[in-house]
Amino acid sequence: MGEERIGRATINIMKKVLVLVEGQTEEAFVKRVLHEHLLKYNVSLIPTIVSTKRVKSGPDFKGGIVSYKRVRGDILRLLHDSSAVLVTTMFDLYGLPNDFPGRSEARGAPQKKVRYIEEAFRKDIDNSRFLGYLSLHEFEGLLFSSPHIIAITLNAQDREIEINRIRESFSSPEEINDNPETAPSKRLLDIFPRYNKVFYGSTIAHRIGIKTIRSKCQHFHEWMTALENLGQKNQVLN
Repeated sequence: MGEERIGRATINIMKKVLVLVEGQTEEAFVKRVLHEHLLKYNVSLIPTIVSTKRVKSGPDFKGGIVSYKRVRGDILRLLHDSSAVLVTTMFDLYGLPNDFPGRSEARGAPQKKVRYIEEAFRKDIDNSRFLGYLSLHEFEGLLFSSPHIIAITLNAQDREIEINRIRESFSSPEEINDNPETAPSKRLLDIFPRYNKVFYGSTIAHRIGIKTIRSKCQHFHEWMTALENLGQKNQVLN
């Protein structure tokens, strides 16, 4: 191995990865938490909010998934950027439109269900530079990795027991259910009516830290590992 490297230099090249996100909450999380972490692995993660409506003049209206057709169009546009080694996504499984690939057929436990939809998503895009990721069941589920941090960040330490009770009702924060009344974000709003998704979401996640989140959230951990591994592929120069 050592002899093969004589006269060669190995360099670390920053890999540009584009991530299509559902809204401002995910955008803030990527910019404030994920980008900083992945730079250590030679990956520059750049978010783009999915378009909800495109107009011929003026800025696009963005945020939220209206239909899969628009999502697909945005992904194909990002894939046209040849300087990006990968295009990925960060959408909530909760609330995906019914026309999303695999959405209506997916069955079983949450981990099985999300992998089925992601695989159908991958097959539909059909590009080796695409990696679809869906949050189980939504971004706020990740925050339940630390009920303590949620409580102190929202200055409501007296509600920590209540938050922890929710967390302990599920085997993983990612499995907190996707019902309109009991999705993770709805639970937080019930406890903290002034909860602001964009500001508090990234703030709480930053305080919890990537290490803790991924130790509690297997599906998220797998996505992070795939992105980290991408950045560790160095280029050898003659």
